[in-house]
Amino acid sequence: MKVSLRQGVGWSLFAAACLSVIVQLWTLNRIERENAWIAKLLSGHDIAIEKVIGAQPEVRLARAIYLRQMHRYDEALATLNLIIDQGGPELQTKTRYNLGNLYLAQAVEQTEALNFNEALPLAGLAKQTYRQALVLNSGFWDAKYNLEVAMRLLPEMNRVNIGDDEPENKKSKLWTTVPGFPRGLP
Repeated sequence: MKVSLRQGVGWSLFAAACLSVIVQLWTLNRIERENAWIAKLLSGHDIAIEKVIGAQPEVRLARAIYLRQMHRYDEALATLNLIIDQGGPELQTKTRYNLGNLYLAQAVEQTEALNFNEALPLAGLAKQTYRQALVLNSGFWDAKYNLEVAMRLLPEMNRVNIGDDEPENKKSKLWTTVPGFPRGLP
């Protein structure tokens, strides 16, 4: 009786160990596959949406970055909004930072096209998401820098008087309030 009980316990432990090894190998395979997808996305090549749907949030973040680079802003925004609260604080910080980058890129495009009414809310959203990223990680220098860029793009103070009727005055007043636009890192 004792021998059969020992054998039963031994076989149970062996089966549990085998199951654990199988699970670990499957997890390692998934991680390698998703790292390959991320590398492919960051090199400028898209992957099938079916692969992204069941993947970890990091893969979705990489795809959102790819979509932003391809100027597919609506798809990138939808992707980032799906993962904004997923993962740990580090991933949430990166997600908010990239969401801010998305809004800032759109705001810059609108500003360059002199569409200030469209650029204003986009710059405000960029500032908000950069601040959210800084709440999660106050030492995130890239978010601080991009927040400064967004602040210089359309400052919050000394805005143009909306009641002014002359469009030429609006343009000149707006750009005279900008203290300078940073062109590169120090």
